[in-house]
Amino acid sequence: MDTAQRYRAFATREVHGHSAIYEELAGRAADDEELIALIDQLPEPKRQPNLLLASVRFLGGPVDGYRPFRSWVIAHWDQVSATMLRRRTQTNEPGRCAALLPLLASLPQPLALIEAGASAGLCLYPDRYQYRYDDRPPLGPSDSPVSLTCRTSGPMPFPERLPTVVWRAGVDLNPLDVRDADDMRWLECLVWPEQRDRLERLRNAARIAQAEPPHLVRGDPNQAVRDLVSQAPRGATPVVFHSAVLAYLPSEARSAFAETMRSIPGHWITNEGPRIVPAVEARLPRSAPPGRAVFALALDEQPVAFAGPHGQSLDWFQETVDTGASGLGNDTPLGLRLTDTL
Repeated sequence: MDTAQRYRAFATREVHGHSAIYEELAGRAADDEELIALIDQLPEPKRQPNLLLASVRFLGGPVDGYRPFRSWVIAHWDQVSATMLRRRTQTNEPGRCAALLPLLASLPQPLALIEAGASAGLCLYPDRYQYRYDDRPPLGPSDSPVSLTCRTSGPMPFPERLPTVVWRAGVDLNPLDVRDADDMRWLECLVWPEQRDRLERLRNAARIAQAEPPHLVRGDPNQAVRDLVSQAPRGATPVVFHSAVLAYLPSEARSAFAETMRSIPGHWITNEGPRIVPAVEARLPRSAPPGRAVFALALDEQPVAFAGPHGQSLDWFQETVDTGASGLGNDTPLGLRLTDTL
């Protein structure tokens, strides 16, 4: 997919129906040869639409109409490109915890959570948020400043209680600090302009993290995850998870990460695009719905549902392809077959 196609797909599949501003900007940029030529000067991983749009907002540029946006970007390209090179798309969406929760609650408690691609670590607090699945009674602390709503379909295994988290840590190539004003402003610029509810949710989740900052390490997940798992408290189930992270890694790095995960004890929860983890894609019981973006939620490479990218929906599968494989770590008893845990 070339850069123009990438921007067009972003407009039609990701932000359509969610951000009219970004749909216009990305869609018209896809047909703008001069602007695409500028973007193509950047390394391929740095050409992401959301990275460009967030960088413009971070620098105070206009996003209220394509003509002023285009003129400003071209006139300030040195600043824009420098920001895109320095920053990363690190959308830290706590709403994704609503998709992760059914799996987290199903595992042997207590849990030691390790997030790969943790950004500022806001998804490391699933036990501090409140959840509303469909019209069911809310689950979680009534005084939580974060309330997550998720529509469900299929034989969803609704959790009866929140997981017990006794240890939480994360790794990122460039971890963000919720106590740093610039890092918080960058996170806010990654939220699409019209989505005031997501922005408020981000700020409220940051308040929780600021009161108890997560343990985040800088490094390559392939190297750091193994070390973090080894530090998990004795008696806790290690759970490595990530959402919308592996797409930013080259295929060889994804393969290396999968091999790492298969060799360490605990469980592995992936919440990525349906084609990002080959073993998950091969076991999907049906194709992803056309015309809209979804993630494939999986436990130990066994897919269980299609999830909305921001945790807003879960379409649980009627059946799973039980390969008989246990979870991670062949030398530990922690690997449970999905059909045994759900």
